Amino acid sequence: MNLDNPFKNTRIEFHILQSFPVTCLNRDDVGAPKTAVVGGTTRARVSSQCWKRQVRLEMHNFGARLGIRTKKISQYIANACLNVGATEEQANACGDAIALALAKDTLHFLTLTEVQAFADFAKEQNFDNKKIKDKDIYKLAKKVFNPFIDGLDIALFGRMVAQAAELNVEAAASFAHAISTHKVNNEVEFFTALDDLQDEPGSAHMGSLEFNSATYYRYVSLDLGQLWQTLMGEGMVEAIETFTKALFVAVPNARQTTQSGASPWEFAKIFVRKGQRLQVPFETAIKSTAGGFLQPSISALKDYLLKKEKLAGSLFGKKDEYTFGEDENFSIDDLIMAFKNNVINLIPNSTDSKIEGLAKYGVEA
Repeated sequence: MNLDNPFKNTRIEFHILQSFPVTCLNRDDVGAPKTAVVGGTTRARVSSQCWKRQVRLEMHNFGARLGIRTKKISQYIANACLNVGATEEQANACGDAIALALAKDTLHFLTLTEVQAFADFAKEQNFDNKKIKDKDIYKLAKKVFNPFIDGLDIALFGRMVAQAAELNVEAAASFAHAISTHKVNNEVEFFTALDDLQDEPGSAHMGSLEFNSATYYRYVSLDLGQLWQTLMGEGMVEAIETFTKALFVAVPNARQTTQSGASPWEFAKIFVRKGQRLQVPFETAIKSTAGGFLQPSISALKDYLLKKEKLAGSLFGKKDEYTFGEDENFSIDDLIMAFKNNVINLIPNSTDSKIEGLAKYGVEA
């Protein structure tokens, strides 16, 4: 489906500051909080993959039907074949044949619609796995793939199929690794556990784990042009709303029962703009003032973005700008409503249908 893309090179950019007390949000291979050296100083770090997965899971809680990312493609397709009449032997053989066409011992991202289509195709071939050709599987997958129905996460986070480049999906969302705006040194907690039935004094178990506390800068970019292209113009408003809500509530879930990390956004500067993406490096570590790192981090973030906007001139391409966290009357709901207004007004259609669309999403014409 070919559509003129009204959102070409247009992005929503989130610059988020979020402070956490004692936590270990994202662990390395030895169980310590991840770090990175930025500007010559050690910073706390949460990987982009860590926060992306949590956003993806939260999208499901907001009603999005998601794809499945798994190595167990064969088993999943075999179960679908069983449901449409295959014997267990036929189902396993067809599942293996289709899985081999898509991936070889790697994770594969696919939708329930694709799985059902594969099972139906196998049935058309009388569940004869020798009749299942790779090119037919690729053609079928490309035909039935509709991320708006059950694969919004694939549209947002992308898909790479090494064996079939035509099934690749370019990610619309880009996540940077979250870093602390200031220097951080991991600390060690020593703990003991007591045996309820012990008859001698002392602990039954001793251990230690590392933690830190930090004000994190998070950069997330949502490419509206790419999202429009992948969704083929369908469901843009719903997709942006679901993504923004999930982004707002998602927190990595490591050690949540022992070091609860439940801190929300403290501050965010959000742009809707065209042009080159812009991430704040925080190369110079922030110094604590006024009792903490948050306020000087906010000032540094504002100053950097304003300076870059002035230097970029007309190439900055700003369409709208929003500030979250300073005005208590501007909630995340207000931010989402502003996004809806931006998106609907860019969709090419007649005046009457545009007014109808605005009303559907509670936006004033």
